[in-house]
Amino acid sequence: MKNQSLNPWKTLSSEKIYENPWISLTEHQVTNPGGGNGIYGEVHFKNLAIGIIPLDEENNTWLVGQYRYPLKQYSWEIPEGGGLLNNDPLLSAQRELLEETGIKAEKWIEIQKIHLSNSVSDELGIIYLARQLSFGESSPEESEDLIVRKVPFETAYQMVLNGEITDSLSVAAILKLKIMFLTNELV
Repeated sequence: MKNQSLNPWKTLSSEKIYENPWISLTEHQVTNPGGGNGIYGEVHFKNLAIGIIPLDEENNTWLVGQYRYPLKQYSWEIPEGGGLLNNDPLLSAQRELLEETGIKAEKWIEIQKIHLSNSVSDELGIIYLARQLSFGESSPEESEDLIVRKVPFETAYQMVLNGEITDSLSVAAILKLKIMFLTNELV
């Protein structure tokens, strides 16, 4: 059995070729596990990905719809956003939920950590379940043109199964919560 903690890749050199306030892109000259030389591009994210599933007493949740520029299409998602790496991710989750939906929650449970695209990036996502909800006004960022929709959780689950929700953080969150329902882990 191979030692899974050993890195079979050898980095020969690295050059940061792009950077902005959110990401950096580094090109590595490498020797791969098979002994061949090549390049490996790595995207470093300067923020955590934060996802939130608000769930009320009747098992309704809220989805956020917005146009996603890189995909050139509209996307339905759980409320989500970014949090600075050195900040408490729960505070980022609370801020994002309030900004995007106007919802505050008394009870927060971290339900999942996920690497969003680990073949090319180091982006880490943290997913929270938000319960005991109260409602106010949303205040999205200037770059966000959002539609917020309240749906039964089962509708969100069916949207994942039907391919209507494809955002990886949202898919993971909704499937995780469905498993929690099925195994009676919700309190």
